[in-house]
Amino acid sequence: MTTDTRNETPWRDLTDPRRAGDFDDLEAGLKDPVFENLDIPESFGPITITVDDHKIKRFAFTQDDYNPWSLEGSPFGGKRIGQACLLGNDLVQLFTLKYAGSKTVGFHTEEQMWFENPVFLGEKVTLSGEYVEAFERRGQGYVVMEARAVGEDGRTIIRHRGVEILRTVPGAIAGRGSGTPERRVSGDLVEGARQVESIGPDTAIGDELVPLSKVITAEQTAVFSRIGEYVRNTHSDFLVARAGQLRMPIVQGQQQVGVLGEFLTRAFGAAWFTSGWLQVKFINTLEVFEPIRVYGKVVGIETDKNGRPQAELEVWIRRASDQKPTTVGWARGPIPA
Repeated sequence: MTTDTRNETPWRDLTDPRRAGDFDDLEAGLKDPVFENLDIPESFGPITITVDDHKIKRFAFTQDDYNPWSLEGSPFGGKRIGQACLLGNDLVQLFTLKYAGSKTVGFHTEEQMWFENPVFLGEKVTLSGEYVEAFERRGQGYVVMEARAVGEDGRTIIRHRGVEILRTVPGAIAGRGSGTPERRVSGDLVEGARQVESIGPDTAIGDELVPLSKVITAEQTAVFSRIGEYVRNTHSDFLVARAGQLRMPIVQGQQQVGVLGEFLTRAFGAAWFTSGWLQVKFINTLEVFEPIRVYGKVVGIETDKNGRPQAELEVWIRRASDQKPTTVGWARGPIPA
């Protein structure tokens, strides 16, 4: 076998099977991802990736999001940029530098992202993260990661804060409700409310965004969730899903965040890449091939510290089969002049 050089490699492509040709076990020496093995604080990285054409096009496939800004040219100097949430899963998966991804049967419960700058085609990006907190609630062990992606010139591209149950039975805990009941997204639509394609100067409280319909397939989910590295999880493997009391593989929470990223890029335009904020909670599972609809409603208009008006939205994703929400949360971005 080839000498193990994994510690010499700054990062690997999350879905590139070529690494498997050099190792008998891609996860040899990594820790079992259970609550008892956590070290708080625990750092991951820094590591470096390149946002190449393949990465952008692969994300477009997994999300069915073929934004011309990513494939042709953007408002940012005419250059191609990555989709808003392109680097989200890279940040979430930082923990697999030290923990075995194939042994993780967890549940992503909450995600928060701050968008500060676009990432450009060909740019080398440095990723780093840290487990900052661990706690137990309702018999489950949770861990909190904070991470960020930094561009070649030192500018922050996105920041991430995620909450995850490391090992659980996903089918048994989904739908139990939020741990913060004082703040809930109603998901109510008002008959006769004005529907708008995007946020603009005339945006008013009560406006609803035109919904986005989407189907995430098994192939898209498997590619997004590291099938290329032969990682077996509840998103890519039928037997692992069944062991987690699931009927079939489910769509990763972070992949749903990418759907919201597309939705909110349409709503706020270029400003979303420099001043957007999103916080969501994952409350029900989403099976592959399940049609969904994405909704947004303006619930507030505020002025930021620079005097710019901002719109605050409630956002949510519903399963078509039973109208139950899978993901609910809040978003905020500047209102274009």
